[in-house]
Amino acid sequence: MDSGLAPKRARPGMTKYSQTRARVLHAYFENPQRAPGLAKAKRTLKWQRDPEGMRLRILEAAKQEFSAHGLAGARVDRIAAKAGANKRMLYYHVGNKDELYLAVLEGAYDKIRSEERGLDLEHLDPPEAIRRLIEFTWGYFLRNPEFLSLLQTENLARAKHLKRSTKVKSMHSPFVEMIGTVVRRGVESGDFQVAVDPVQLYISIAALSFFYLSNSATLSVIFGRDLLAKDAKDERLAHMAGLVLAALTGRSTELLEIVKAPKKRAAVVQTV
Repeated sequence: MDSGLAPKRARPGMTKYSQTRARVLHAYFENPQRAPGLAKAKRTLKWQRDPEGMRLRILEAAKQEFSAHGLAGARVDRIAAKAGANKRMLYYHVGNKDELYLAVLEGAYDKIRSEERGLDLEHLDPPEAIRRLIEFTWGYFLRNPEFLSLLQTENLARAKHLKRSTKVKSMHSPFVEMIGTVVRRGVESGDFQVAVDPVQLYISIAALSFFYLSNSATLSVIFGRDLLAKDAKDERLAHMAGLVLAALTGRSTELLEIVKAPKKRAAVVQTV
């Protein structure tokens, strides 16, 4: 069949998308009866047309798979199916299973660091800035339980995969500097009594939230209370803010007073 409109064959120098498109159209003009068999090739064109969208869908599916099953239990075929892809697409856009896992880890860290940068801590009074950081960290862990699961998985692997990352360390340096600036301002203004190491401060804040949430099931049984009930979570947030701010300001009696009503408890924390 030659209508004068038949496309040229795929040739060197063309993009992958253009090469695939040329092959599909050329096959159709050569033999229209093969059209039903071209559906697969057309689907290939579709995902090549939006490679970034496909990559994001793969990473989101992988994040859910790794957080639910860990690295060892995760299955590439389940990730591909959930993303609406196949293994070939997955390997094309991200790489093998280990590369996919590292990309998910880097994406998880990038997401939390990005949201932390939006807290505007530099323009808040130092005590309020630290309180906001505590509230954000607590809320982020509650909203993103898969982040805690990924951290647990990677710690079990002794950070084997994270050590290969060329991105993670650069994400954290500006964040540590931001906390350090808040602490220095607090000491200069007289709000804080001690210039604590910003890395130690952040680890303490994260640990107060992380341990509570990652061990809430066993702790609830041990102490006979539902640690994930709303009142319990409100009490925990007030306690964490009081504990950290007491250590920084030296006003322990004022900040660590614990009352029964969550609203009153929050009011106590707000007295700084």
